[in-house]
Amino acid sequence: MAESKQGRVSVIIPARNEEANIARVVSSLAAQEGLREILVVDDHSEDRTAQILESLQAKIPNLRVMRTNSLPAGWTGKTYAAATGAHAASGDWLLFTDADTEHMPGSLAALLERAEREGADLLSLSPGQSTDTVWEKCVIPLVYAHLARLYRFRDVSDPASPAAAANGQYVLIRRSAYERAGGHEAVRGAILEDVELARRVKSAGDRLLFLPGSQWVITRMYGSFSEMWRGWTKNLYLLYGRNVTRMLATLAELWLLDLLPALAFLGLALAWALGVAADWTLLAAMAFFLLAVWRQWTYSQALGRIGFDPGLAAYQTTGAAILGLLLLNSARAYRLGGKVQWKGRVYSTEGRK
Repeated sequence: MAESKQGRVSVIIPARNEEANIARVVSSLAAQEGLREILVVDDHSEDRTAQILESLQAKIPNLRVMRTNSLPAGWTGKTYAAATGAHAASGDWLLFTDADTEHMPGSLAALLERAEREGADLLSLSPGQSTDTVWEKCVIPLVYAHLARLYRFRDVSDPASPAAAANGQYVLIRRSAYERAGGHEAVRGAILEDVELARRVKSAGDRLLFLPGSQWVITRMYGSFSEMWRGWTKNLYLLYGRNVTRMLATLAELWLLDLLPALAFLGLALAWALGVAADWTLLAAMAFFLLAVWRQWTYSQALGRIGFDPGLAAYQTTGAAILGLLLLNSARAYRLGGKVQWKGRVYSTEGRK
């Protein structure tokens, strides 16, 4: 790493009840080249997060820990913690990253060099996703495959395109661009603060660079099915731009092209095997089987392009059923429910971005 780039990045980690993750993310960042400081903003944690951070401070001299005292009206917990860290940071680059991430050795230096080489003011990654359980394997890759179609890396990174996006799990931004965009104060009430910040950066004339990032950063977003349900309920409606028509189109694709062919094949094949259906039923069953195989193959190709194991396509059918329900529930929460829950807090959906 060139001497001129040493110590230029302040890392800011909002943390709320992250006792299972905080040591891993801090340790993975502590040895990174280009690091000036790590600022962890403890957002009213009620578990052992504070104690773990205290023990880490004895080993990591440039780790600073702050605690927010209260959540001002109009803010989300994450945006307030991020703004608190940004105000205290001294680097000319800021890296906002989530407490459930793990950063590969050399990743910060490589990404800082790439951002500067390509003239990016904000570089964001879609990190690799750890999928340890069956329900994660079903849902997480499928969500990201659809998000990659909504927010194409090439379009987001094209200054001539209006498309703008970022993934809050990894947002590396020049301080000057952050300030021109108004920082997190400008998106204080946003639930999708990462996307809104990216839109403000691009609107200000600054350059976005959005990349698949499985080689640099990995994360496990949700530790339980209920947490995953709440998380995607909170995010999907906003990620689809509040466009119910687009959400219903995705739902139709999932259930008619991914779920129905597999179910129809099984039903028709069973009916034929039991001798309760005509011979043409077998031909229909094979047609549905071929459609299911084709859909799974195209899905596996899409997964490979965004850094997932193509073998996770085997979980597509169940994933399509669950994701369809999540889309409906997210739309219901925003259009009818009036509130979403996250990290023990309830947020009104009225006017939320």
